[in-house]
Amino acid sequence: MEPAILFVLVLLLLFLGVPVAVALGLSSLIIIAFFSSDSISSVALQLFTASQNYTLLAIPFFILASAFMSTGGVARRIIRFAIASVGHFRGGLAMASVLACMMFAALSGSSPATVVAIGTIAIAGMRQVGYSKEFAAGIIANAGTLGILIPPSIVMVVYSAATDVSVGRMFLAGVVPGLVAGLMLMVAIYVMARVRNLPAEEWKGFHEIVEGGKEAGWGLFLIIIILGGIYGGVFTPTEAAAVAAVYSFAVALFVYRDMGPMKNERWVKEADGPRAKVGFSATVYALAFFFVWMILSFFLTADWEGVTLQGRTVTGLFLSLAAMVAYALWRGRGGPAALPGLLLASLPIWRRNLSLMGRNFLRAFFNEETRKVTVDAARTTVMLMFIIVNALLFAHVLTAERIPQAITGLMVDAGFTWFTFLIAVNLLLLLGGQFMEPSGLLLIVAPVVFPIAMELGVDPVHLGIIMVVNMEIGMITPPIGLNLFVTSGITGMSLIQVVRAAAPFVAVLFIFLILVTYMPVMSTWLPYSLMGPEIVTR
Repeated sequence: MEPAILFVLVLLLLFLGVPVAVALGLSSLIIIAFFSSDSISSVALQLFTASQNYTLLAIPFFILASAFMSTGGVARRIIRFAIASVGHFRGGLAMASVLACMMFAALSGSSPATVVAIGTIAIAGMRQVGYSKEFAAGIIANAGTLGILIPPSIVMVVYSAATDVSVGRMFLAGVVPGLVAGLMLMVAIYVMARVRNLPAEEWKGFHEIVEGGKEAGWGLFLIIIILGGIYGGVFTPTEAAAVAAVYSFAVALFVYRDMGPMKNERWVKEADGPRAKVGFSATVYALAFFFVWMILSFFLTADWEGVTLQGRTVTGLFLSLAAMVAYALWRGRGGPAALPGLLLASLPIWRRNLSLMGRNFLRAFFNEETRKVTVDAARTTVMLMFIIVNALLFAHVLTAERIPQAITGLMVDAGFTWFTFLIAVNLLLLLGGQFMEPSGLLLIVAPVVFPIAMELGVDPVHLGIIMVVNMEIGMITPPIGLNLFVTSGITGMSLIQVVRAAAPFVAVLFIFLILVTYMPVMSTWLPYSLMGPEIVTR
């Protein structure tokens, strides 16, 4: 009786337009107050316990990192690198948009942020070279969904918090499916480009790939910091999120200078002489190499005996000086004897930029744009955490009333196997994804289906990836598909037009969902090869 009342209350409140968080919390409160043997004080206890969840602490930091990385400059640099890499194929600009979404997804962990950051630039670029607005919008709406599949993913953190599955394993599990999904979209684009005779960009050579990679390098290095730090044993996913937020702030305001008090202030100006530019570039490459060396060597050798900080530092300094000398000899004139002169010529550039950063260091923290990014991230965090806390209260009621166990018994008695169970899960999530926000839906469904999946022998990490892929498709299916509304907003198209534009590529994601569902090795091979199997205590 109680399970039926609980689910009817939730559905009734949702259809009445009540916010998801309130619907979950109020339904749970009514069940505890009138139908359960639980004390009403358990509500306060559960809310407090949920708010103290260490795993959930990663969410506000990832949201903040995404907000800083969503500035136009980061996206523009990633798009340039993507075009240089695949733009010369037929339909290359569209394929580059997918590749750019994949790379930006690895920075943001958010699907709407990926659509906005990449879509505002990529759609305009595709329109200029002859792509239809509908085709461009359909690509971005679908490719943007990779934001929650390619790690780090906020939705994966939510799933891990709801089921106690390792966040690290979930992040690794998303790598191969994310690459496969992106590749499938690019193959579909290439086939359609051949049929429609869509244009290809001019091949600009490997030099353009290198230049694009250098421009995007500071942003893309965040991927190495997050994933390398987690799997190198340097810090936990929550600590990685905090590091990502600080790094994103520093890159956006002090390195790329896309926002804040130093906005559009270039490191090197036209008035600087060629010798100064060569000397400055040589020292920058040396410092960047040393920075990358120290981080990567720490990740790779954290558990190695005999490797010391002093040894790594000396080796890094030697290699960095070698890189500086090699670049100066390559770009400069006069041979080794000219090297001191090049370095001295670069000092005014360093003095100007260090002085500029020193004067604006404190202002960068309190700048209007910094404040806006922080406030927007805080709003998103509060909204999402309010949903999560109420959903965890809902999960507590489910557990207290033994509802998952009752459903498990019914399904096992009805002859359900893991194969038919996953069909039912997909249908449930595809239907629910049309009406609910991904995190809210996942937090409602996961506590119910997770015990059943464990009883039927479904791998917990595999189940998580299936649920995330379903959430992806839900974000591009009407009437509540969030990516559809975001794409409509940045293109000026009606919602119906965006739905029609996205439909062909949604079919590709449906095929991908079938592959992920019934090829568990796609999700489990990488995490279990590196971290071993997930242990779940029933």
